[in-house]
Amino acid sequence: MVDNTDKKLLDILKENSRLSFADLGRKINLSPSSVRERVQKLEEEGVIKKYDIQINNKLIGYDLEAFILLKVFPGKLKYVINKVHEFPEITVAHRITGNQNIHLKVVVKNQLCLQKLLDKLMQFGDTNTFLILSEISK
Repeated sequence: MVDNTDKKLLDILKENSRLSFADLGRKINLSPSSVRERVQKLEEEGVIKKYDIQINNKLIGYDLEAFILLKVFPGKLKYVINKVHEFPEITVAHRITGNQNIHLKVVVKNQLCLQKLLDKLMQFGDTNTFLILSEISK
């Protein structure tokens, strides 16, 4: 069961998962050992699935981000779901409802790389691509 203190802790960790237990404790008025116990409990229960980083892709040479909606050819959905992890350009993938089956977020160096990726994905179904202009911060 997640209580209000756990929810506050999760909100803080979403903003900065690198804070020490002492820093987290100061923010929610708990001792570092209590915070550590709560975080471990949240990890063990699967509430906290993983810790990750956000990368500014443009600074490392990947200038284009896009969303691709894929309408998979009939009978190929399970096959495509198993293939998605083989494409390093795909950073996020979801199975969705609606006219399309899969929603992908991709990061590529340029338009030519996007075109090559689309050519590969088109063997699985019809694509609909949306370039990401900017991220809207919360």
